[in-house]
Amino acid sequence: MQWEKGDTTNGQFVAGGNGAGNGLNQLDRPTDVLVDKETDSLIICDCGNDRVVRWSRRSGTTQGEILIDNINCYGLAMDEQRYLYVADFGKHDVRRYQLGENIGTLVAGGNGQGDELNQLNHPAYLFVDR
Repeated sequence: MQWEKGDTTNGQFVAGGNGAGNGLNQLDRPTDVLVDKETDSLIICDCGNDRVVRWSRRSGTTQGEILIDNINCYGLAMDEQRYLYVADFGKHDVRRYQLGENIGTLVAGGNGQGDELNQLNHPAYLFVDR
C-alpha cells in the first residue's frame, strides 16, 4: 500500500492486491521490500512463492516480474553498485545477485544450518554497510 503524506484513509495498492496466490499479479507472505530508485520499482521477497519479484511503481502496473525464483527468500538489501543481496531462509545462506541474473554468488553461510562462524541459522533481514 502507498499513502500520500497526511492521508491515512485512501491507500493505493502498488504491488499485489489480488489476494494471496502465485500469479504474477499476486503475492503470498511477502517478508521484505526495498525501493530501487533507479528503476522506480519495488523489489519484494515473495516468501510464500519462493521468489523475488519486481513491481514498477508507475501507474497502471498490474503485475510483477520474477527476478529470482526457487529461493526461500526472507530479507533483501542492495548496495551502491546495485547488487542485490538475498537471505535464503531455507538454505541458511546469503547470496549476491547482479540484477537480471538468476544465479547468485555465495557471500555468507553455505555450510548448512548451524552456529559455527561459517554457518547461518535461518538468516532473515540484511543490511549492507557502505
